[in-house]
Amino acid sequence: QVQLVESGGGLVQAGGSLRLSCAASGSIFRIDAMTWYRQAPGKQRELVAAITPVGSTNYAESVKGRFTISRDNAKNTVYLQMNSLKPEDTAVYYCSAHVGIIKREYWGQGTQVTVSS
Repeated sequence: QVQLVESGGGLVQAGGSLRLSCAASGSIFRIDAMTWYRQAPGKQRELVAAITPVGSTNYAESVKGRFTISRDNAKNTVYLQMNSLKPEDTAVYYCSAHVGIIKREYWGQGTQVTVSS
């Protein structure tokens, strides 16, 4: 079994920054892609950023130039540095990881990010 635990969410004013972390633990042989998603009230969950084991990244257009995803493979941890935050970034942020040979996807419990105007 694999557990993902997010941290780093909170309340911040527009223009501010937050850094989210997501640590994976448990029966981990290999972690493939790690991804951050978010879900705002009344909206569908959307992909924010993804990163492969070798560091290739992909971002949603709405966060390009403001957010940076990174990972520490030795610590099985993915990060999301969020700068120039906007009220529309307010959401619950979730991380996911594809683990093992069959790349089974695991999810964290989510962390709330609230950006005030």
